[in-house]
Order: sequence, then structure tokens, then C-alpha cells
Amino acid sequence: MDWGMKNRLSQVMPGGRCFFMAMDHGYFQGPTTGLEKPGETIKPLLPYVDALFCTRGALRSAIDPLNSKPIILRVSGCTSMVGKDLADEEVTTSVEEIIRLNASAVGVSVFIGSDYEKQTLKNLSQLVNACETYGIPVMAVTAVGKELEKREARYLALCCRIAAELGARAVKTYWCEKDFDKVVQGCPVPVVIAGGPKCETELEVLEFVHDGIQKGAVGINLGRNVWQNPNPVAMAKALRAIVHESASVKKAYEIFNEGKQKLESHAGRQVLQ
Repeated sequence: MDWGMKNRLSQVMPGGRCFFMAMDHGYFQGPTTGLEKPGETIKPLLPYVDALFCTRGALRSAIDPLNSKPIILRVSGCTSMVGKDLADEEVTTSVEEIIRLNASAVGVSVFIGSDYEKQTLKNLSQLVNACETYGIPVMAVTAVGKELEKREARYLALCCRIAAELGARAVKTYWCEKDFDKVVQGCPVPVVIAGGPKCETELEVLEFVHDGIQKGAVGINLGRNVWQNPNPVAMAKALRAIVHESASVKKAYEIFNEGKQKLESHAGRQVLQ
């Protein structure tokens, strides 16, 4: 691995661990609840995350170039929630654009088992071919579209291994309750946990993240389970403790509640004033 590749990976994965903030949802589902104004949503969370996962449009319009975290650029798309099939993606961004925006890494979805499996795997392969020339890491995202029932270990292990074999430097995939360790063990590159649908409780989020890290994942790429939470900063602090400090679920939940209480106390003082 050359110097540039190592340097970029160290930017987004300091110490080999990572907390990526996903804010790319608009590329297929429009103004997502909580992310209508992405710049305002993300700003208070920046101190707690290692990198932002976003599109070039959101980057240019909503992220301050003078006070930003490293960027993982979402470079696949061309589909929507109202379209026929979310898997029918193309690469949307050139290597020149990636370099011009100073992205530390890029992310591309693959839809294995779909009608567009070959197309999306070719997207990944061609992107790796182009980005390796410039020392830019490619993260494969093992997407499942609307077919969430596919999120079981055997399928996820297949997806992760294929993505790694085609040259991805990291793979973002879903956590599964059973045999997630086998998913990680079968993938020769770092595995990052995706957030998926919003969980019902904070404890549920902390538990699956902790389990995934314990079973070998290097970090997380979460969005809705952070910025759709009524207390997003407290949630970000708790998650960072699990990822970077190996905090237990109990300790992380205490961190969340402390952050929540401080916010409520501050809001109460403002009301009295």
C-alpha cells in the first residue's frame, strides 16, 4: 500500500477505528426527515465523527470547506424511491471531481443478487481501477434496496467477500444478530457497520453497534439513528465511546443520558430566562 492510500485511510480511520456520519440519503429519497437542511443538522455532530459520507451536491452546498471532517464521497446513484428498482445504479462522479473535491475516500453501492448485480459490481471494479491510480480508497456498500430480509449472515458474507475480491479497501454492510463474526472473518478488508432503518430505542442502537465492534467490525456508518434522535449530540457521544474507547453498552447509555440531561437542563434555563 503506497503512502497516499495509507494516509487517506488513516484520515477516515484514525487508529484503525471509524465513526462515519452518513448524510447521503437525499440522493435516492429526497428531503429526509431530520436532514432537510443537512449543514445545520451535521454541524453540532462534527466534533464526534471521523468522516462525513455525502454526495458532491450536499458537500458543495452544505459543508463548510474551512471547518470540515474528511469526506467519503458517495459516487453511485441515478435511482430513487419512486423508481422501478433502487439497484439500477450508475457511477455519478468522475475521478477528476473526486480529486477536485479533495475526498479522502469514495463509496459505491453494490446490489448482489439483484437484476443489476453485474452492473453494480462493474461500477465497483471500474471505480477501483480509476481510484487506485491516485491512491484513493474505495468503500463498497452492500446495499439491499427494499429487500431488507436479505440481511442475514450468509448473504452478507457473500457480498462482503465479493466486494473485497474486486478491490474495495473497506466494506460497509449491515449488522446481523446471528453469525456476524463470520461475516467479518470472511472479509479480508475492514468491515464498517451500516445503520439501516431507524431503531426504536437508543439502547437498541448501542447494543447492535457494541456487538458488531466486539465481533470484529472497525466502526460504523450511521445516519438516521443519530440525527433523527431527539438528542443527536448525546447519541453521537455514546456511539463514539463504543467505537473509539471500547465502552460497554452500559457505559455508553450512561454517556447518552448524561448528554440528554445536560441538554434538557440547558433548555430549561433558557425557558426561565
